Amino acid sequence: MSDLPLEQTWMVLVDLLTDLRKRGMDIPSSITNNIRLARSTINFYRKDPTNPEMMNELKRINDFLISAQDALINLAEDFGKEYVNDWTEKLMKASRGERVYEIEDKKSKFVVGAPPGFSMVRVNFKEPLAEDRVQEIAEEYNVIIEFDDDNVIAVYGDAENIKSSLKEISSFFKEQI
Repeated sequence: MSDLPLEQTWMVLVDLLTDLRKRGMDIPSSITNNIRLARSTINFYRKDPTNPEMMNELKRINDFLISAQDALINLAEDFGKEYVNDWTEKLMKASRGERVYEIEDKKSKFVVGAPPGFSMVRVNFKEPLAEDRVQEIAEEYNVIIEFDDDNVIAVYGDAENIKSSLKEISSFFKEQI
């Protein structure tokens, strides 16, 4: 399946978010939540894009991305007009359906690799997790946690943030033994 322009936009926003974090910018959890929800909804949409009900999912994806894009571009303004213009150009290319980032063709339901600038780890649990607690950890450690299913999560973010969040998540392993 070819890349969706919305998926390319998501990749640009993840890259921008990562770059802002590397520059020391504190990113509000609402932005990371919108990016996480956009990714989850894109994956849901990809399962059956021919279903007429999926049109609602496209609108939801777009809403999540626009919200994150507006907030990230506002934060980017702290680094100057040229910085904002560079990212705006990437977003424009993505919205026109141009390929900004290569996305590996996925044969399984799992994401093969992390977005540019992000590390990724997948964790399998014996029992389903409480999503609320996991999202608290995501916000606390500035990572994106996506549920692949009830027992599998993917954690995206800077390598050090992932390590810290996994230490916190490790308590779930002890509870299940």
